[in-house]
Order: sequence, then C-alpha cells, then structure tokens
Amino acid sequence: MADVVEINDIEQLEPYRLAWNVLLQNTPKASFFHTLDWLKLYWKHFGSSQILRVLIVRSEGNVIGIVPFCVHRERYQVGKVRVLTYPLSDWGMWYGPIGPNPAATMHMAVQHLHHTPRNWDMIDLRWAHAPTGRLCSTAQALAAADWQPQMAAYQEGALIRTADTDYPQYFATRSKKLRHEIRRQTRALDRCGKVTFERHRPAPASQGDGAPRWDFYEDCLRISKKSWQGDSTTGNTLCHDHVREFLRDSHALAAKLGMLDIALLKLDGIAVAFQYNYQYHGEVYGLRMGFDRDFTKQGVGKVLLSQMIEDSFERNDVSINLGGGDYQYKHRYQTHQETSYRFTCYPSLAWRPQGVRLSRWLKQRLAKPKQAEKATPA
Repeated sequence: MADVVEINDIEQLEPYRLAWNVLLQNTPKASFFHTLDWLKLYWKHFGSSQILRVLIVRSEGNVIGIVPFCVHRERYQVGKVRVLTYPLSDWGMWYGPIGPNPAATMHMAVQHLHHTPRNWDMIDLRWAHAPTGRLCSTAQALAAADWQPQMAAYQEGALIRTADTDYPQYFATRSKKLRHEIRRQTRALDRCGKVTFERHRPAPASQGDGAPRWDFYEDCLRISKKSWQGDSTTGNTLCHDHVREFLRDSHALAAKLGMLDIALLKLDGIAVAFQYNYQYHGEVYGLRMGFDRDFTKQGVGKVLLSQMIEDSFERNDVSINLGGGDYQYKHRYQTHQETSYRFTCYPSLAWRPQGVRLSRWLKQRLAKPKQAEKATPA
C-alpha cells in the first residue's frame, strides 16, 4: 500500500537523509540543487517567508520518492499571489521529484495536494523536464487531479556534450570565426605575460578532501566586482548583497559534498577570469562567470572558457551546461540546446490566478515567443 507523508519543518527531514541520498543516485537530471543539504541551506537563508511542503512517497513503508514543494508569495500586477512551486528560485535549470520513478512519485504527490487543504492560489511548477515525444509525468499527474495544466517553455540552456567525442573533433565543429578568435586571442594573451589555467574540483570530505579553496573563491568574488556584475543592483551575482552570504555558504557545502568546480585564468599569477560551477557525476553546471573589464580586449573570458571545455574533455566529463541566459556567445559553443518547462494551474474561481493567466496570455500575444515572464519574490 502506498501513502504520502508531508513534512513542513525542515529539521524533520533529517530522518529521511539516508533514503534521500539513495534516491538521489538515480534521479533524472540530478544536481547539487537536488541534495537535502542544499535544500536545508536554501531554507536557512530564504525559508522564513515561505511554507515548506515536502512530500515523502512510500510503498509498504519504504520511501520510493520525495517531492520538495514550497509555497511563497510572488508579486504580479494583480497583487501578491501564493504560488506552490519547487524551492529552486532559478538557481538551477532542472528540478522535480527525487528518485528513479518521477511519474509514480509525482502522481501520488499531486493526489495528496488534491485532497489536503489548499494554502496556495495557483500551482507553477517550473524547471520541469518534458521528454520529446512522450507525455510528461508532471502534466499527467496534474491532469489526473483535474487541474488542467498549461505548459510553456521556461528556460533555455546551452549544452556541450563532452562524452560524445574528443576535444579536437569538438573544436573542429565550431565556426571558423570562433576558432580563429580563440587562437588569435590566446596568442595575444601569451604576449602579455605568463598565462596559467587552474581548476579546482575537490573529492567529497567523506573521501578525505572537501577543500573549499577560499583563495579561489575570493578571486572569483574580486573579479565579479570588477566585471559588469559589480554594477548590477538587481541580479544574483557572486558580489550581490542579497545573496552573497548564501553563495558563500553554498561554496563551502559544495566543496564538502565534492560538487564544487571552479576554473580560473591567471596572468602573471593574478586571476583575470573565472567560471564558477557545480558538478555532479561529471555533469557540470555553470552558475556564474566573469572577467576583469581591464582585459576585455584580450578576450580572457573566451580563452578561459575554451581551456575549461578542453579540460572537461580530458577529465571525461559527461556534459557542460553553460547556465541560463540567452547569451549569443553560449550558442557558439553549444552542441545541443536544452529547454526546461513550466506547468501552471490556475483555479477557475480564483480571480488573482486568473488575472495572472490573462497577463501572461497578453504578453505571449505581444512579445517574442521565447520571452518568459518571471515573478518577483515578494
């Protein structure tokens, strides 16, 4: 017999740590953001204004899946709306049920939501995977509860599959212009001084490592301040006041778990560009990157990225996701493009969610198809 246990206190998840870690090993598109440790850290920094609803799905008393939900208020033109979603807040590109069987887990979780008191105005499950040519488990589960989900593309990511070939073959498939730029800027940078590429990817603390290399982190933070990110007042960059302590804590945690990955390009021993990543089982996710604006003409960012990609091929990584953001330079490096989706349910008798739906419909009619509305946390 299957049942669902709902957890609303983050500390009450600790007894499920072992089950969570076992399920994580076989979770599709798993990452650092799917770990219980990351959720606890995220909740420590941002959970005070949210409601936790983690659903533990069991069969014959054994945990077969976990679905972390949360409810938080988002500000739209119609006012503040209570949204049931995943606790990711756009830090990553993918999220969903923890475990090897997302369809069964999501079905049980949604049925639980359907039969429990509603403390949300609308459902908006972002960062979902929708396999091409197959019905999505998220859509099926929501439809089974008669919630009529609406599906829309949410994020696009530039992906480099490093497991499919070797670096020379990959490099040969890049445009002639890009190959020329990389070679030219590499030679020009060599004339400026001694150029070194350094990468830090520690093993987990459980294996005797977990070194955070705070000197690397401070280099990334210093460069972030000297790049365009230092002037940003709305973003979530490494040096942004709103998230600086959270990212510092995340750095220590990722190192401890063996999920940290940092690449630096140095000129005469001074870091001039960085690529800050998380990785899990050889799948690299680019969180932030930046370069010192004083070296813009030398193309230090481009040189660093090319060297990091070559290094990932040599490490036998599986893939590199260059992260969110529709930046043209990323498309020049990608071998594939990935799209995550959002599934939204607007209760028919609730005027605020219906106002959100109307607003989104109008924006889709008036704006480019790929421009997705993003809510502002209240």
